[in-house]
Amino acid sequence: MNRWGKQALGIILLAVIWQGASWSGIWSSYILPSPGKVAKALWTMMESGVLWQHIFVSLKRVFQGFSIAFLLAFAGGAAAYELPGIEEYYKGFLEFMRNVPPISLIALLILWFGIGETSKIIIIVLASFFPMYLNIRKGFVSIDKKLLEVGQAFGFGRWRQFIRIVLPGAVPDILVGMKVGLGYSWRAIIGAEMIAASKGIGYLILDAQQMSRSDKVVAGILTIGAVGIACDKVFQVMIGRMAVRGSAEGASGHENQGFV
Repeated sequence: MNRWGKQALGIILLAVIWQGASWSGIWSSYILPSPGKVAKALWTMMESGVLWQHIFVSLKRVFQGFSIAFLLAFAGGAAAYELPGIEEYYKGFLEFMRNVPPISLIALLILWFGIGETSKIIIIVLASFFPMYLNIRKGFVSIDKKLLEVGQAFGFGRWRQFIRIVLPGAVPDILVGMKVGLGYSWRAIIGAEMIAASKGIGYLILDAQQMSRSDKVVAGILTIGAVGIACDKVFQVMIGRMAVRGSAEGASGHENQGFV
C-alpha cells in the first residue's frame, strides 16, 4: 500500500472509531457530535459561503503578519551574516521575547491598539518571526567557506557574493523556516481571533461554542487542519523542487570540473 493509501486508511479508521463512539451513547451528541452531523454543518457553511468568508479573513491576516515577519527575519539573518558583531546588541532581547508566548500579550496589545487588525497582525508577527529568523540565520552563517573563497577568486564583491553564493545556499533553510513559521502563524491567529474578533475561523469556533453548536466547533477545527495541511504541502513542494534543483546544479558543476 502506498503512502496515500495508508494515510486514507488512517483517516477512515479514525472516522469509524469516531462514529462508533457516537453510536455508543457514552457521550451525548452535544459533547461528541457524529461525523455525519459535523459533515452536514460543514457543508451548510460552505454552501452558504459563511465558511469561505471566515477562511478568507484568517488567510488575509496570516498573509499580512507572515509577510512582515519574513521581511524582519530576513533582515535580521542578513545582518547576523554581514555584521556579526551587531547581533550581540539585540540577541538578549530576542532570546527574551522568544520565550514569551505571543498569546500572553493579547491583553496588552488590545489595550494599546484596540481590537482591530493591528493587534492580531502583531501577534502573528511575534509567533512566526523566531522560527524563521533562526533558520534564515542558520542558512546564512553556515554557508561553506570554500564557496566564499571561490567567489573571492573570481573577484566577487561583498554584494555579488551574497546574491550569487550565500543567498542560493541558504534557500533550503529559508524555506524550512517559512514552513515552520506559517504553522506558528495559524496557531497564533486562531487564538487571537477567539479572544478579540468579529470574523475569522477562530471567531467562528468561539461563536459556535457560545451557541452550543459543537458540530460547528468540530467543523471549524477540521477547517483549520485542512487549510494548514494545504499550506504545508505548498511549502513541501517548494522545498522539494529547490532540493532537486540544487542537486542538479551540483551534478552539473562536478561534470564541468571533470571536463575541464
